[in-house]
Amino acid sequence: MHLLVTGGAGFIGSHYVRMLLGDPGRPELRVTVLDKLTYAGNPANLAPLAGDRRLEFRQGDINDRRLLDELLPGVDTVVHFAAESHVDRSIADGSEFVRTNVLGTQSLLDAALRHGTGRFVHVSTDEVYGSIEHGSWPETHPLQPNSPYAASKAAADLMVLAYHRTHGLDVSITRCSNNYGPRQFPEKVVPLFVTRLIEGRTVPLYGDGANVRDWLHVADHCRGIELVRAKGQPGEVYNLGGGTELSNRELTERLLRAFGADWSRVRQVPDRKGHDLRYSVDWSKAREELGYRPRQELAAGLAATVDWYRENPGWWRPLQQRAAATG
Repeated sequence: MHLLVTGGAGFIGSHYVRMLLGDPGRPELRVTVLDKLTYAGNPANLAPLAGDRRLEFRQGDINDRRLLDELLPGVDTVVHFAAESHVDRSIADGSEFVRTNVLGTQSLLDAALRHGTGRFVHVSTDEVYGSIEHGSWPETHPLQPNSPYAASKAAADLMVLAYHRTHGLDVSITRCSNNYGPRQFPEKVVPLFVTRLIEGRTVPLYGDGANVRDWLHVADHCRGIELVRAKGQPGEVYNLGGGTELSNRELTERLLRAFGADWSRVRQVPDRKGHDLRYSVDWSKAREELGYRPRQELAAGLAATVDWYRENPGWWRPLQQRAAATG
């Protein structure tokens, strides 16, 4: 089996690739990673696989038709992670989000059709649903995105489903809740707060911290994606949740305790424009149809994540500098 994994040098994509190729019982597996290596892509994320002949890495753009025509022949499945994903950046300038998330996804779908790719798994987000005050979204809930990032992902989701309905392409979509874990780029809230606390700095908390998110460890997310790849039905969407909701204030309190710090280390900042109050996905469909269940309990997962960032400053400090340089 030959997989093309887009965005495979990023946080979630690289974990997925390491998970696949970390299984010695799959000698027949081949993985080609396509990654543009923008500021959030990091070849070091694939360093543990150095020398594995089952892995090929290609730097390039998912909008590059010529490159896709070179890579897609012989590929059985595309697993599509590549995306611009930081909400704050999308608020400042949404153009790259449309180019990568919408046009890039369409470019991949067209290439999959041209070359007879058998399977296409599109990795999306719960943010496409908007905000929910009570209860949890099923996969059938209307898409009501509020940020330019979420709108670009919702547009990509609809394009993926349209290619199934129009062309019969075998597609599945995953929509996950907030991820955390090692190797996450330090602009996202958990690594941002952890790295700032390591350095003795303050952490910026949006508004009153009342915004609620469901937290999912990256390892559980990747196991869910693999279940969808292996057993998901064509044309179907699968929510993947973690089952532990926290307000941003509660998350901040947990991270402060991990460092023996108090609220003097918190700097409240003006709330983000259009900040969704609460996300919550109903992942019973993935549980009942695919056997999906998250394994990582949040307290232990956060503790291990904090330890990883403490032990690996050589990984994240250069990324902080890159992020500052790119705005």
